[in-house]
Amino acid sequence: MKDLISRCPIEEIMQVLSGRWPTLLIYYLKEGTKRFSDLRRDNPTISHRMLTLELRKLELAGIVRRTDFEGYPRRVEYELTPSGKTLVPLLDALGGWWEDNGAVSEETDAVAAG
Repeated sequence: MKDLISRCPIEEIMQVLSGRWPTLLIYYLKEGTKRFSDLRRDNPTISHRMLTLELRKLELAGIVRRTDFEGYPRRVEYELTPSGKTLVPLLDALGGWWEDNGAVSEETDAVAAG
């Protein structure tokens, strides 16, 4: 993981959750175990490489568990760890906050622009 400047826990978690994909992956995994192809279908604009990198990052952080199954064709499944599941209410709260307050921000931007 990148060098931390402040050693602040908020900085640490934001390094894991920052960007477009990590929170969306957690959001889709809250529904249950999914295969790589399911996550690609849920996020059609993410590249194969980016999905792989983001899942590895979440796995290293202990948020996602990867399970490889024997046999052909190869099957890999991803699920939230117990620790990862504790993030779901926080992300739901952020989504709720945006639904309640996001329009205010858009109105403020429109007033400022014009």
